Amino acid sequence: MSFWDNTIQFFWREESLPVLVMTLCISFLLFNFLKDDRKSVANTLVFFIACLFIQFVGALVHALEFISASSVFREAGLIGSGIAVIRLWGLLVFRIVLPSLKVTPPRIAEDIFVIIAYVAWFLVRLRYAGLDLGSIVATSAMITAVVAFAMQDTLGNILGGLALQLDNSIEIGDWIKVDDISGKVVDIRWRSTLVETRNWETVVFPNSQLMKNKFLVLGRRTDQPVQWRRWVWFNVNLGTTPTKVVSAVENAILQAEINNVAKTPAPSCVLMEMDKGCARYALRYWLTDLAVDDPTDAAVRWHVYTALKRANIQLTVEEQNVHFIKENEKYEEAVHEREMVRRVKTLRRVELFSQMTEDELRKLAESLKYAPFAKGNVIAKQGTPAQHWLFIIINGEAEVYLELEHGEKRRLNTLSKGDFFGEMSLMTGSPRVASVMARTDVECYRLDKDAFEDILRERPSIAEEVAQVLVARRSQLDTALQNLDKESLNREIKQRHNEVLGTVRRFFGL
Repeated sequence: MSFWDNTIQFFWREESLPVLVMTLCISFLLFNFLKDDRKSVANTLVFFIACLFIQFVGALVHALEFISASSVFREAGLIGSGIAVIRLWGLLVFRIVLPSLKVTPPRIAEDIFVIIAYVAWFLVRLRYAGLDLGSIVATSAMITAVVAFAMQDTLGNILGGLALQLDNSIEIGDWIKVDDISGKVVDIRWRSTLVETRNWETVVFPNSQLMKNKFLVLGRRTDQPVQWRRWVWFNVNLGTTPTKVVSAVENAILQAEINNVAKTPAPSCVLMEMDKGCARYALRYWLTDLAVDDPTDAAVRWHVYTALKRANIQLTVEEQNVHFIKENEKYEEAVHEREMVRRVKTLRRVELFSQMTEDELRKLAESLKYAPFAKGNVIAKQGTPAQHWLFIIINGEAEVYLELEHGEKRRLNTLSKGDFFGEMSLMTGSPRVASVMARTDVECYRLDKDAFEDILRERPSIAEEVAQVLVARRSQLDTALQNLDKESLNREIKQRHNEVLGTVRRFFGL
């Protein structure tokens, strides 16, 4: 027999072609269906080809009549190619076949079964190589003990991963906190658990570490949706009663539409302590998306700030001894004058006050109060008793809508800079006929009844002018609701003018 015939006969066996075809077919399937694991599949296929080359080298050595060396090359190649085939089968079964049957085993199950298959294949090849496995097991107790001691960390990680899976301590998708690291569990493997943080970091925790130490599973509670309680802290001066603070903050948060803030349980504001010259409060809410904790905290803080500002409650800090230089009085006067000019200019654009003199507008401007609203705040609620406030928007946008039956909402208008609302409540004391919600962060000036009443008493004729504006605006609202034509609208205006004027005079005692 020639040299090459001997080489081919030793290298290429009856099972070689089916194994090669099977390996290539599995690799083709994995390449098409597992796009994220293509690199792993390619590396395994390269390893398989390298093992075939080792077997071919063994065949060449056998043809040169180095029998012992050729057997070593052949067994090494067979063991390596078997490992590659087992790896490809593991990917096929656990990543394609089982998921197609709607069975999604944990990654650690795949790793454990593949490792067991590796060991079994290795023992089979040893048996074919002529080694007595019984004698190996019987005479290798000391070797086994040494290997077990050397691999105690690895074994601890494997057993730890199995325990985590079996008792459902953590699952893929859970948010956990270990020491000062928190993140989302994305994979549990035979050696480690992978956690992705909010900073786009992947932290690798050895499974044995999770078994030995305590960790927090965030947002998980039996038979409850995943949500995590958050605390937003703020300080208020001791001169403000807790009832006023809690009421202002809770009412604003409960009515607002804030992304990722749960409605149930409802947010709550509590007084936590009183010390160092201030009262320390906490607004507690439940976060529904644990990935956006800081942005949601920021949105809630802004709602708290605007609610306190509208209620004329000042935030404060712990008392400290500081030295400061008082601002120059002329500077303060200049700042005040600029603000008055801005307010008068804003009032002049409001139709209700178009007939007022400069002195009357300036007096009214002195009484305006700054009222900010965060995005999602309900500024006015349909049907609620009147608070006798008029709002003038100086920045942002607000949406006017009607609340219909079954919770439906019908949008009527969008208000922006220079628009005003709440005139009927201010002038007649009637309940709110529509709701107004901040579409963006909104800054307003708020005018109260008491401030306007002084000007009306000085010049009662203003009531006539105001009544005309009120009737026109109310009729426009009715037109939107009832689809009245122009002639019907004019008739409505004439009929209501005297009624509204009488209501204004009675309300202000003119």
